[in-house]
Amino acid sequence: MSNKDVNAKSGLSSIWTDSLANNQQPGDKALLAHLRTVHQNNAGFTEKCASSCRDKAGRNSYEWLAEIVPDVDGIRVLDLACGSGPLLKILYDRNKKFKLKGADISPEELELAKARLPKGSVDLLELKAQNLTAIDDNSIDVVLCHWALTLMNPITPVLNEIRRVLSSGAKFAALVNGPMDAAPGYNDVYNLIYKYVQAKLPRYGEIDLGDPRIRSTESLKNLLIEAFPDANISIETSMVSMEGPVAEVAETTAGFFYATFILPPETRRILLSELSNLLVISKHSGDKERQGLFSMPINRLVVTK
Repeated sequence: MSNKDVNAKSGLSSIWTDSLANNQQPGDKALLAHLRTVHQNNAGFTEKCASSCRDKAGRNSYEWLAEIVPDVDGIRVLDLACGSGPLLKILYDRNKKFKLKGADISPEELELAKARLPKGSVDLLELKAQNLTAIDDNSIDVVLCHWALTLMNPITPVLNEIRRVLSSGAKFAALVNGPMDAAPGYNDVYNLIYKYVQAKLPRYGEIDLGDPRIRSTESLKNLLIEAFPDANISIETSMVSMEGPVAEVAETTAGFFYATFILPPETRRILLSELSNLLVISKHSGDKERQGLFSMPINRLVVTK
């Protein structure tokens, strides 16, 4: 039986989760292996939720982040942790003369990106964010990173590599978690999911994926000031939401949280039922299908070198 089959029956297991279960501190290699396993088994999952959630202007988080790139022929853009390529596709569709690169640690995600983008339109690279040596110094005008910075550890080498590849006057922009109280009900969703996750792994949450400093706006800004001491730094908070049949909303919401992948199918089923009750906005017995609503806070940080 393959690891994928085992994980499907018992919930995802990795060196990282084993370390937590044994009351140990997972190392950087364990984190990387865990992330690769998640994406190997569930390639494209981040895109499903992020593409479905939109702000008041009708933009999803990929579109909001893509607005940072000026519409200039020949501008050089790196999508760091590009995943299945939705951000690259938005940029390509806007201007075919952009010079686009995408980097990711997951070959499965890169295959999805390759399939969705016209042949030869984007240079796709299998790279760790801490080691971008395949990309020359001062060769990129805009580095984008959509919801992956929170997963990276150690984070300082990542920021140093971004600074190295950026040209003079270039920009680094990332989409990360916003303050938890910036979206109504988000805290309740988070607490419910982690209640089930911590029943299996009590230390999950106390120890989480990536560097915890990325999850706080203040500590994140301090990290950026240290990495880019002479740059202009801004962090803007917004909220995105999705609405639809409550079972579908609950499934998509749960799938956005990496923590839920450790749950065995029966526990996940119970979680989804409780999550549906939490997200439901239509409770009348005459309704053909109950509707649900999920909202989450997001931050867009922009560093101008």
